[in-house]
Amino acid sequence: MIKQDTLESQAKSIYLGLGSNLGNRRNNIEKAKFYLTKQNIKILKSSSYYESLSWPNPKNPKFLNIVLNISTNINPLELLKICKEVEVYLGRKKTSKNSPRECDIDILDYDNREAESSIILPHPRMHTRNFVLIPLFEINKDWIHPISKQHIKKLILLLSNRDITSIKQI
Repeated sequence: MIKQDTLESQAKSIYLGLGSNLGNRRNNIEKAKFYLTKQNIKILKSSSYYESLSWPNPKNPKFLNIVLNISTNINPLELLKICKEVEVYLGRKKTSKNSPRECDIDILDYDNREAESSIILPHPRMHTRNFVLIPLFEINKDWIHPISKQHIKKLILLLSNRDITSIKQI
């Protein structure tokens, strides 16, 4: 018989980025976490909340973001489908790209896989985003980008000073 902790050590290492810049941002993210757990998704770690300027238009409301380390046996495409369903359930509507939204959930890294089909893994812009790298560093200081093989510390150091100083842990 395999012990439970052995099974858990074999679990996939998956990271999700959650963000909101409309309505009660913290409540939106907490509801998203709740709905994800109802879909056979186990939250292993959650970063603190981070507030950052909206991108690409900093005049839009500020974002609140977290990064989750999750475990699930759901494949990447099914996980993406669930994430999109949660976004819609929480009020996300079809609007122009990068417009304000109640909930945004991105698969950042799925077990260090590389994929370019109907889903691109790891997330194609995650290595340039302060609101991804800094919370991810908080929960996994040893994370390495699956494609570039760069350590997260190096990726953070490649951010502009403005990107590093404009994000606030709250």
